[in-house]
Parts: sequence; structure tokens; C-alpha cells
Amino acid sequence: MAIDLSQPLKFAYWVPNVSGGLVVSTIEQRTSWDFDYNKKLARIAERAGFEYALSQTRYAASYGADKQHEATAFSLALLGATERLKVIAAVHPGMWQPGVLAKFIITADHISGGRAAVNIVSGWLKSEFTGFGLPWLEHDERYVRTEEFIRILRGLWTEQNYSQAGKYYNITDFTLNPPPVDVPGRPHPEIFFGGNSTAAQATAGRVADWYFSNGKDLEGFKENVAGVQASAADAGRHPRFGLNGFVIARDTEKEARETLREIVAKAHKPAVEGFRDAVQEAGASTRDGKGMWADSSFEDLIQYNDGFRTQLIGTPEQIAERIVEYKKIGVNLMLTCYLHFQEEVEAFGKDILPIVRELEADLARKEGLDFIVDDVTPENIKAGV
Repeated sequence: MAIDLSQPLKFAYWVPNVSGGLVVSTIEQRTSWDFDYNKKLARIAERAGFEYALSQTRYAASYGADKQHEATAFSLALLGATERLKVIAAVHPGMWQPGVLAKFIITADHISGGRAAVNIVSGWLKSEFTGFGLPWLEHDERYVRTEEFIRILRGLWTEQNYSQAGKYYNITDFTLNPPPVDVPGRPHPEIFFGGNSTAAQATAGRVADWYFSNGKDLEGFKENVAGVQASAADAGRHPRFGLNGFVIARDTEKEARETLREIVAKAHKPAVEGFRDAVQEAGASTRDGKGMWADSSFEDLIQYNDGFRTQLIGTPEQIAERIVEYKKIGVNLMLTCYLHFQEEVEAFGKDILPIVRELEADLARKEGLDFIVDDVTPENIKAGV
């Protein structure tokens, strides 16, 4: 993988538009799923130097998430409440017609000045589809549908009189006007995509702009993206890579580890086990037994995207050093989550991000490169730049 050490890492946070926080535990989480909380959080994140936010998609009351706001509507509201933050709305093929979603995102893009993005989720919770009376496809077929879906989004966003005939969708000589906002360096709204299975990795390589990985250690990340890289190389494409991580930053590593132990000790066991039973069908239903959460332990699933595995746990210095180690092996974006979002996102921008930037600059200099720092930093924002 070609790694551009001159470019700074990007940072995102999970939008808590689903109740229960980001760990399935009874530990205190000073985080709320309501819009007023999230509007303030988005503005805090923007000031702290975060570039992206990812809204979750969930329809059924399940596994500690008994209340949910719909991702696209919530994302549009957050875009309206911010000035620079890019908001990624998670959507399910099979619940959206791709042409309708393409039009919705174009409108959101114009309202926000070119800051709308999507995360395409092939679907893991069967009851959401069957409960709505929608077809439930077997694992690999979901990725066939997803690939057609993404190709239609890109085609309608970039071409006039677009046509595409497929197994699940057919578009005939169709043009959407206006097109998305013309943002320099961005051919169309960004398309994010995730999945650990062989089918998911191959699909991501062929059609995604960004591949999201569940939490992984260093070796696990390299292994997880190998299939994406192989597929992308065959297609002559160069997707970028994001990695999920749960951040526990404390004054000492001991304090951080004690917080993790408390999260695990107070896990909502029936909810975690129910989530495990639902999601591990994904790996079991594939031909090679690989898939999202296929090898996740009980502890991993307490943070439902394996965020503890990334080990962003310790002092600000330790976390910053860990993040830069991931950059060295190809991570372009860190997708982060927290117990107490507003205060911890703000602290991340103040205490961790400056150390990351210093380490990145040192790394670039050692390779004889100029480090291109983003203009949007906490220091610049405070100074009115």
C-alpha cells in the first residue's frame, strides 16, 4: 500500500443518534441520543479539528438501543448546524432505491455546501428487513446488491443520461439535475463502505472511496484490508482506509485500564449476547467463515464495532503514538467513540490531536517530506483563522 506521510490523518466520530451510548454496558455514559445534545457535539467536534461525523442506521429497538433517530434526516440536520464538518449518513440497500438516495444526497450536498457523504451498510439485522416486509438476501447476495447500488450512486452523480442494468436495479437514460456540488478534489459525494468478509472486501476494492474496518490491532488491520487492496489493484482503484477505535484517555494508563475493566464488568450481558447471536450469522453464512464479528469475543462486542481491539487506551501521549503507528501501515482516518462524547471529543482535540500532528510532522521529516497541515486546527479556530 502506498502511504502518503505528507498528508495528515483525518478524524471522525460516531454520532450517538442511537440511545444507549457506544458501549453495551450499564456504566455511566454522559452521552445522549437527542438532537440538542448532538448539535452541540457536532460544533464541539468541528472546533476540535474533526473532519467527519458518522450517523448510525438502526430501525429496530434492540441490544441496548431502544430508541433511534433515522440517519439521513439526522445527518442533514447536523449539516445545517455546522460549517465545516462532513456528515456521513449510513444507509441500507434494500431499504432505499438508489436513485432516490442519490437525489436526497445531492440536495443535502447543496444545502451544506458540499459536505454530504454516505456509508453503505449491506445489512446484518435480519428482523429489520423481514419486519418491514422487505426481502432478506443471503450474505454474498447482499454484496451483489450493494455493488449495483454504489455503481448507480456514482453514475447518477457523475454522468448525464445514465443507464445501468443489473440483477437488483435498473436505471434507464436518467439524469439528475443539479449534480452534486463541485468540490475541488472530490469527484462526487464520498462513498464509505465496510465489511470483513471476502465478498465485502472484494466489493469495497471495486467500488468504495473509503473502506471502514472494525477495530483491529496492527496485524489484524493489515490482514483485514489485504483483500480490499487486491481487489482495488485489479480494478485500478485507490480507496482510502478508516479504522474504528474506542478512546479512553486518562491521566495515567492505570486509570484508563481501570475504566475499561469497569465497562466490561458492567456489561449488559443479555444485550451483548443477543447482539452476538444476531451479528455472527454474517460470518457463519459465508463460504469461508469470514465476516463482521465472526471472531469477536464477548468483550469485543461490548463496543459493538470491536473498538477496544484498536487499543486507544492510556494517556494522551500513548494514544497519539498508537494512532501514528496505524498511520504507518495505511490508516487514513480514525473513527472514534467515547463514553462521554462532548467532553471527551473536546479533550481529544486539545490533548491528543496536537501530539498526533507533532508525531506526523516528525515522521514526514524523517522521510524527507513536507508535512501538509490542515488549516482547520483548534489553534487556528481559536485565533479566528
